[in-house]
Amino acid sequence: MKSKMSKIKMILMDVDGVLTDGSIVFGSDSLEIKSFNVQDGLGITLARLGGLKTGIITGRKSKVVERRGKELKFDVISQGSFNKYPEFQKIKEEFTLSNEEICYIGDDLLDISILREVGFSVAPANARDEVKAICDYVTIAEGGHGAVREVVDKILIRQNKFDAIIKELLQ
Repeated sequence: MKSKMSKIKMILMDVDGVLTDGSIVFGSDSLEIKSFNVQDGLGITLARLGGLKTGIITGRKSKVVERRGKELKFDVISQGSFNKYPEFQKIKEEFTLSNEEICYIGDDLLDISILREVGFSVAPANARDEVKAICDYVTIAEGGHGAVREVVDKILIRQNKFDAIIKELLQ
């Protein structure tokens, strides 16, 4: 697992169940509410400071996801693809990356095709059992509760970047 993390150049992830706890609240007039974890948000920032690219591949389309993605300066925000694998292939080509250079965090059946391909596959603690069974790592934290941050920290520590990033942030 450690050698896999050392090769990572991009972290891709699903949204519902990974960056959120999977809950979607609908109100009147197309109001959609999702809850994002600020520690995950800082994790995305830390990844960027560590030179890692970040991206979202989600089957749903949501203005909330677009907003959060832009706030965190994700390199890729891909929404509305029920079959995520073609999007993964496009991203890989666009950034000239091999499978081994990509980490993917997913929680449900639609993520399996990508999880089987990437260099480092991750499932949040609350992922489906079928997903956990094929992943390199299952987080201690649940999706929407720091799972992304846990993964980013582990990768940056393995790549010997974490301490320097934190030192720079605290100056």
